[in-house]
Amino acid sequence: MRTVQKKRFLILNIDPFIIMMVLVLATISIVAISSATYTDDPTYVNKQIVWYVVGFLCMSIFLLLDYKILSQGRFLYILFGFSVLLNLLVMVPGLGVEVNGAQLWFRIGGFQFQPSEMMKLILILILAKVLAEKKGHPWSDLSSLGRICLLFGVPFLIILAQPDLGTALILFGILLSMLLVSGLDWKWFVSGLLVIGSIAGSVLLLYVTDSPLLHVILQPHQVKRIQIFIDPASDPSGAGYQSTQAKIAIGSGMLHGKGFHQGTQAQGNWIPEPHNDFIFAVYAEEFGFIGASILICAYLLLIYRMLVVALRSDHLFGTYIVAGVMGMFVFQIYQNIGMTIGLMPITGIPLPLISYGGSSLLTQMLAIGFVVNVGMRTQTDALSF
Repeated sequence: MRTVQKKRFLILNIDPFIIMMVLVLATISIVAISSATYTDDPTYVNKQIVWYVVGFLCMSIFLLLDYKILSQGRFLYILFGFSVLLNLLVMVPGLGVEVNGAQLWFRIGGFQFQPSEMMKLILILILAKVLAEKKGHPWSDLSSLGRICLLFGVPFLIILAQPDLGTALILFGILLSMLLVSGLDWKWFVSGLLVIGSIAGSVLLLYVTDSPLLHVILQPHQVKRIQIFIDPASDPSGAGYQSTQAKIAIGSGMLHGKGFHQGTQAQGNWIPEPHNDFIFAVYAEEFGFIGASILICAYLLLIYRMLVVALRSDHLFGTYIVAGVMGMFVFQIYQNIGMTIGLMPITGIPLPLISYGGSSLLTQMLAIGFVVNVGMRTQTDALSF
């Protein structure tokens, strides 16, 4: 009887708002991908539906497991080592698949698997374990601080070498969000921002002065992205094509949009990677400012509910997990929409829960599963709004 009551409590404690927002975003994703691939390959819609079904199944199965078990023993360290190994192997010629100058995927049958996506979740879990063990005070000794730096630095440098700057930056966003929750002194935070700003300023100075050193520290395509970020009009039909066409599409959508399957930029195949990196431009063109606002509001409500779960969690391990997931989502949303409207450089980061993708979508669904898991096992009444 007690087991039945416990299961009933867990089910009642599932946050319905998070599930609702995921369903809203899933619907928007299917609609946007349908528009993005309407004149090219309509099978992408069916594939995305399948990935969502698989994602919900994986999330549902994971909810049966108490997330606190993962904080025990050395299982996460073994999983971390395995993930690091996969990210190294994917760079070996003949093993990994190269696309657009980056060797990031394994091909298994008709599917492609990106090991760096798995690393996002594993990094969140292992950092949460370390921070929880130190009771939220990792700054008390150098050994703990060194362990955090090592756990972050190894995958960060490996993924940066693949090269996958976008995912590497997401890992940094995850680390930053978790350290802030752990009580990082604002002086350290401001100092870190100043260091990052100095590095970015130095890179821009090297670019402006056309220094040969710039081509030593950056890949040619990365140098080109800096150029296009500063001045997209310098190569509107070449490297600046993506940014230019995306902004034209978003601007032409105006208030109400052009209508479903009626976007001239989208249906005319003017937008590159319309079902993936630049799907926001497709959606904004056909559904306008109102549609884009609904999408952003859905994201805001999802993040807000994650924050509620983090604040009410009665276990530090769970709090840090949710903080890491929030950092991952916030950074990806900001970077993707920012690069689409020209506020951020193009890095190839997909829009969470909207862009087409197998590895990325499953990672995001499992991440949300962790958040729901933490919320449903918080020993309070069911979460209110």
